Amino acid sequence: MIYKNIILIITAIILFSACSSKQEEEYNKPALYWYNKMLKEISLNQLDKADDTYTSLESEHRKSPLLPSALMIIAISHMEEEEYELAVYYFDDYIKRFEKNSLQDYVRYLKIKAKFFAFKQQFREQKLIDDTLRDIDAFTRNYSDSSYIYLVQTIQSRLYMAKASLDTEIAGLYERKDKPKAVIVYKEKAKKSWQELNTIKEVSVPWYRYIFE
Repeated sequence: MIYKNIILIITAIILFSACSSKQEEEYNKPALYWYNKMLKEISLNQLDKADDTYTSLESEHRKSPLLPSALMIIAISHMEEEEYELAVYYFDDYIKRFEKNSLQDYVRYLKIKAKFFAFKQQFREQKLIDDTLRDIDAFTRNYSDSSYIYLVQTIQSRLYMAKASLDTEIAGLYERKDKPKAVIVYKEKAKKSWQELNTIKEVSVPWYRYIFE
């Protein structure tokens, strides 16, 4: 009995030591170790693991010259996987951390693009439209000479059309409810967003979603 207990204790010590050594291996690593590990995980489409690895890089090497590049790569990787909220989170982090970086206009453009791509449902994204338009206004003021200005302005035009379409739809809803004052208000709002309302093509919505719009 004593012999069996000793074996169990020794086995537990060995297992615990093995786990501890394995855990130790994943701490206090050089920045390049975390960076390469993150790239490998992204290449294997293991974005959850890549997020954790980026966190290790960021927490252990806050002043590493690899950090801006790593942050950009992880953000774009989420964007390519259509995980736009996470992409925006990382782009925001980049903007705050590296305010004086020469890529600020590019990162802000990518953030606007990610928010634009996140716009999925025709009549349920009013806040997202307004937030993105505010970002575009700030970009236009601060980066008017950026090489991305025309791409940003194209997104702006499409969002104004979406906003006008949404306000027109709301006006139609109030018209069906026989509320003429509200109809006038929303028709005016639609015209402020886009003067030529007849040029806006109706968004194609799948039949199963259309009935809920």
